[in-house]
Amino acid sequence: MLTKETMLKAYRLMMTAKAMANIYDENRPICKYVHSTSLGHEAIQLATAFLLEEDDFVSPYYRDESMMLGMGYRPYEMMLQLLAKADDPFTGGRAYYNHPNIRREGFPKIIHQSSATGMQVIPTTGVAQGIKYQESQKLKDYPIPPVVICSLGDGSVTEGEVSEAFQFACLHQLPIIYLIQDNDWGISVSSDEARTMNAYEYAAGFKGMERVQVDGSDFADSYKTMAYTIDWVRKERKPILVHAKVPLLGHHTSGVRKEWYRTEEDLAKHELNNPVPKLRKALLNKGYKAEFLDQIEQEEIAFVAAEFALAVAAPDPDPSTVSDHVFAPSFATAEVGTRCPEGKEKSMMVDAALHAIEEILQDHPNALFYGQDVGKRLGGVFREAATLADKFGDERVFNTAIQEAYIIGSTVGMSAVGLKPIVEVQFADYIYPAINQLVTEISKSCYLSCGKYPVSCILRVPIGAYGGGGPYHSGSVESTLATIKGIKIAYPSNVADIKGLMKAALLDNNPVVMLEHKGLYWSKVPGTEDARMPEPDRDYVLPFGIGNVVLAADEACVENGESLCIITYGMGVYWAKNAAKQFPGQVEVVDLRTIYPCDEALVFSTVRKHGKCIVLTEEQLRNSFCEALAGRIAQNCFTRLDAPVQTIGALDLPAVPMNMGLEAAMLPNADKVAAKIGWLLNY
Repeated sequence: MLTKETMLKAYRLMMTAKAMANIYDENRPICKYVHSTSLGHEAIQLATAFLLEEDDFVSPYYRDESMMLGMGYRPYEMMLQLLAKADDPFTGGRAYYNHPNIRREGFPKIIHQSSATGMQVIPTTGVAQGIKYQESQKLKDYPIPPVVICSLGDGSVTEGEVSEAFQFACLHQLPIIYLIQDNDWGISVSSDEARTMNAYEYAAGFKGMERVQVDGSDFADSYKTMAYTIDWVRKERKPILVHAKVPLLGHHTSGVRKEWYRTEEDLAKHELNNPVPKLRKALLNKGYKAEFLDQIEQEEIAFVAAEFALAVAAPDPDPSTVSDHVFAPSFATAEVGTRCPEGKEKSMMVDAALHAIEEILQDHPNALFYGQDVGKRLGGVFREAATLADKFGDERVFNTAIQEAYIIGSTVGMSAVGLKPIVEVQFADYIYPAINQLVTEISKSCYLSCGKYPVSCILRVPIGAYGGGGPYHSGSVESTLATIKGIKIAYPSNVADIKGLMKAALLDNNPVVMLEHKGLYWSKVPGTEDARMPEPDRDYVLPFGIGNVVLAADEACVENGESLCIITYGMGVYWAKNAAKQFPGQVEVVDLRTIYPCDEALVFSTVRKHGKCIVLTEEQLRNSFCEALAGRIAQNCFTRLDAPVQTIGALDLPAVPMNMGLEAAMLPNADKVAAKIGWLLNY
């Protein structure tokens, strides 16, 4: 029921938003960081905010400052972010104005999100997915069924990732509201030159999604529509799209001003739908006096000026904190448990990984596993998920569509509600559609939320070439992943490591990528028999960042200067060990086991011990992770080197060819490594 008190509250906050926009524009040298304001969008934003409950989640986009005001945030708090101040409660001075994330008692929760040009829709849909899972598994009893609101501009709906999120929400009937604020502009691109339909018309193509339209410039209409919509989702637990037509009265941003690209005619047309005069007229009709409403405006001008002065005077961040919160603390800090149980027969890597996931699902009701073809019909194209859906049910282990961005990006929202998602991309070559989510959302979440929203997830990625897999099923992607700061990367080479690292990934509060070499799954590649080992007990944990000397050189050879070391991982471990057989006692092999964190202490100490070093990878060599590691070795071990650091990798070709002869010509092997060893020992 819309009361006149609620209408008056909305009017006061519209005056607050207006005063904020004006003071920012009047103080452009101080408000130097790019920002947007909510002028024209206030009605729909305030109506939405007033109706939210503490257990709800909302993802405001960068123009939603009125929504923040409506939820109860002080202008001062928001201005701290505007001015990138230390006490910014959202990002500690690290992100733009109105890029909030917060967990605060009595307030709806806001996950980290990027600049919200469509990318936030997948993580926010992941929140709704997580809430539905909690409800179905009875993991949490909410006093009021929560809703999730994802707010975005109409221009961003054309992003492909939005479609992935819509598809998943409709298929699984998630409790989410997509609030589309349509002002007919996407920076300087008008709606008629950018799309053939608006978001309401677009939503008609998604079977299972309800949709409504609302005059987003009319507070009464907005409040009535959002009250109905939110109540409907609380009861029905289904997705709905709200298309709110609004004017754009301010600049796109402080850096892209309206006079640069909009005509006076266009601005005048938008002014006709200004929410403020509409609400003022409604309040006058309710009996409020014009003088009273004018007084409210003056009060808010004074209030905002005082808030702004406080924010300007607030301290800047301490530069020494710049590296805080890259990662959340991990609970896997030491190697524990039984690595090689006595009396057990040797297992295969694919089985050890499968058993690790099974044990995790048994011990942790908040864990679930999804991805392409991992469900009960197939259990993974490598049988790496065989029987899991039969044992744990379709709600905990299930197939997804071909939606790599959604598979990976949804883990942001799942993690935010306290779940541990384990997801899989079928081949490393297919991870590229998800790189946007990895870079923009997942990797930055802990850092830009100052530790409030670390993303705790495990991403399984079968990787590597063997047996004629061809150009789209054989690629190596560790160098691409290693450039992304804020994620951890494992690359195990044997049974014990894959299980121990998987258990460590569970205990880690950060995003973990498990690169699992297809050629080592069953040790089908000749010379990889050592990948088979007795499977560790379920309590075995191998922390990230601890390398392993898998082959030691003889001390006599080291003392005589007749030795070298090979730094490698994955399939490279077996090329190195087999090549070393031609040089008994002269070669020491270090298995990194994790790409990041990398055990550089072990690497540097080993290189200093031998004075000669080869860094070996399966990847194309140029500009690779291994070349970067070789550079760090040269910097840190220069005075102890007896020869230049050598690197071995695949040929610099765009893809792995399918013909097995061509594949072999491209890739390293034991003979190629042996040739390099012989050359370097005689250097």
